[in-house]
Amino acid sequence: MSQIDLRIGAAAPPAPRQPPAGAGQLDGRSGVPPWQHHRVTTPATAAAPTLADSPFLLACRGQRGSHTPVWFMRQAGRALPEYRKLREGTSMLASCMTPDLVTEITLQPVRRLGVDAAILFSDIVVPLKAIGVDLEIVPGIGPVVARPFGNDDDLQRLRQMEPDTDIPYITEAVRQLVGELNVPLIGFAGAPFTLASYLLEGGPSKAQAKTKSFMYAEPAAWARLLDRLADITLAFLRTQILAGASAVQLFDSWVGALSPADYRSYVLPASQKIFKGLADLHVPRIHFGVSTGELLALMSEAGADVVGVDWRVSLDEAARRSPGKPLQGNLDPVILFAPPAVIDERVGMVLEAAKDLQGHIFNLGHGVMPETDPDMLKRVVDLVHEKTA
Repeated sequence: MSQIDLRIGAAAPPAPRQPPAGAGQLDGRSGVPPWQHHRVTTPATAAAPTLADSPFLLACRGQRGSHTPVWFMRQAGRALPEYRKLREGTSMLASCMTPDLVTEITLQPVRRLGVDAAILFSDIVVPLKAIGVDLEIVPGIGPVVARPFGNDDDLQRLRQMEPDTDIPYITEAVRQLVGELNVPLIGFAGAPFTLASYLLEGGPSKAQAKTKSFMYAEPAAWARLLDRLADITLAFLRTQILAGASAVQLFDSWVGALSPADYRSYVLPASQKIFKGLADLHVPRIHFGVSTGELLALMSEAGADVVGVDWRVSLDEAARRSPGKPLQGNLDPVILFAPPAVIDERVGMVLEAAKDLQGHIFNLGHGVMPETDPDMLKRVVDLVHEKTA
């Protein structure tokens, strides 16, 4: 980071390492996946651990590492005082489009909490903004679209993404992070249903009335809308992987409003298109949704390698609904406001439910809430590491 030291309250770090040539691309000679390019290996260090041996990536592959890995959705952000200080005077979207800010905000929870993976600081509506959709993230509300979609003609406002010109800041931020992190970096994007919801509702909606009405009344236009959004999302995720991300997560925040039958008919094809379109890059693909207990089998069928579980379904039950898949989750975020003894008990309950899983990544059942005490997050990380070492 050139002129301004963005690391609030931290000692100056060593100079950033540059990713090795070809980082984030599949090695055509050896078939080495992108996450193994994060460290340069020479004959003298060939036996040294690489990120491919990290507990997080091992768990994604259904293997056991030195301990159960931990990271938190929304760990990079609003619960950390250093984040709030750094963001003063800068809008959310502007922060997401400034590589140095993205890099520092992504690093903050890794530095403070000792988590086993970093997740790129961004927002699910960034790709929509990047291709010209008129939207803003309003504090206290969320994404707000100036002119909500209402008919098939509005699809013309969703052009194809051109990563080199539309999102160069994503590529730069990921490359910076790959050069500095010693844990895997997770890229992410919003799933087509959730993006369609913001476009049709004009903002957050629990009932999804306009979205579902359009879906039922205009099924052909709905299919075209989700297919277009799938292409945009796929380009966004591929850009992150090719820049060096070790894994990606597809968030479907609002899809829990659907029945399993509607999910299969109206959503599954677009999700499958995304996961299939990432397969050649050979990185773990995680799928997570909120209130999706009844959809877990279908979300697993969509093609993810790892299925995220919210707190409403126990992990052992989720395993029955998603057979053969490593699972991620699923402590209720509100538990972090309870007394430490209760937190410890509930962490133990999650680990007990996960003991027979093929692979387990400890996480919350949704994102970190803004009022969360970072010390409680650190407590959870340390406890999980200790109990599963």
